[in-house]
Parts: sequence; C-alpha cells; structure tokens
Amino acid sequence: MAHARAAAAAGLALVATVTVGGCSGGGSHAGSASTGSSVTSGSGGAQPNPAPTESNPPGDIPDNQVYVLFRPASGFSSFTVKVPEGWARTEKGPATVFTDKLNTVRVTTTSTTAAPTTGSVTSTVVPQLRSQVPKFAHPKVSEVKRHSGRVVRLTYQGDSAKDPVTGKVVRDAFERYAFYRQGHEVDLTLSGPAGADNVDPWRIVSDSFMWR
Repeated sequence: MAHARAAAAAGLALVATVTVGGCSGGGSHAGSASTGSSVTSGSGGAQPNPAPTESNPPGDIPDNQVYVLFRPASGFSSFTVKVPEGWARTEKGPATVFTDKLNTVRVTTTSTTAAPTTGSVTSTVVPQLRSQVPKFAHPKVSEVKRHSGRVVRLTYQGDSAKDPVTGKVVRDAFERYAFYRQGHEVDLTLSGPAGADNVDPWRIVSDSFMWR
C-alpha cells in the first residue's frame, strides 16, 4: 500500500514537471515571436523616405548654367560680356538678344556724346520705356559698382508680349545697366519673370562686362 502511494506521488510530480516545462517553453516562444515582430516593424519604419525630385520654378536659371563670352561685331568700341551658353541668339538692329524660355539678355550699342547719369536715365529713358513696355511700373534708378566701374542701373517691371501659342502674358522684372566709354554706350538689359530667383545669374552677367 505504501509502495502504491509512493508510485502515485512520483507520477504526479512527473506530470507537474512536464506541464511547467511546457508552459515555460510556450511563454518563451511567444516572447520571441513578439520581439521578432517588433524588430521587423521598427526596421521598416526606420527606412528614410526617398528625396523629392528638385525642379526649378518657372524662370529660375539653373545654378549649373555655363556662361560664354560674347564679343560684338567690328565697328564698335570693343567689349565682352558673358551670356548663358546655349541660349537662342537673334540680331535686332543695334541689339543682340539671347533668350531661353522666359529669360532674356539684351545687349544694345549706341553712340552718344555724354555719359549716362541717374538724372538723364530718369528724364529720358524712363519715359521712353513707359511708352514702350506694357504696364510699365516701379522704375528705380541708381548708380552701382560693377567690375568695369560705376554704372547706372534702372530696375522696373512690365508685361511680356503675349505668347503666340498659349496667349499667356508674363509679369517680368528688368535690370538695365548703362556702360559708357569715349562716346560709346552699351545698354545691358536682363529680364525674367517677376519673383524668379535670378539674382546670382544676373550678377554674373553684369559683373562680366569689360571694355577692351
């Protein structure tokens, strides 16, 4: 009888041991699965989003734009000025015009007996432009320094000509520089959509002007 009770007690202890071991193993497995799921989720969430594709707003000249020297035809006091490479070039009387999309560089040569001043540009050039440029506005005349020396600068705004295809009109901002030497004047006019960030490109062009 004692032997039977001892055998029964041993059997119960064995069952308890197996049961506890099984529960412990199951708990360990569940914890591993939970940890694995957490790592996978965290790893996926840590991946950086791809960088957005950059694009220039309408009228912005790219930072990597290349510039080339333009030299006028013989017969005029020699000078050079850098213009953006690859822009379309046209000749319009005394003016040479370089265009690309919505931007323009216009180089006009003329002979004159007196150097331009802020007063002469204000009294003569501004009224002329007011009658020529649609919705001419905000003229500001000042004297500024460029690599070639002191020059008269006129800034203003006006509407572009209507696009023959789309019929759209663009509000343009203009910078006009009057360079002078020994009876010769060169007017450098830079224009593009108002609000475009072309400060650096226009500075490169206007700073590059040199008499030869």
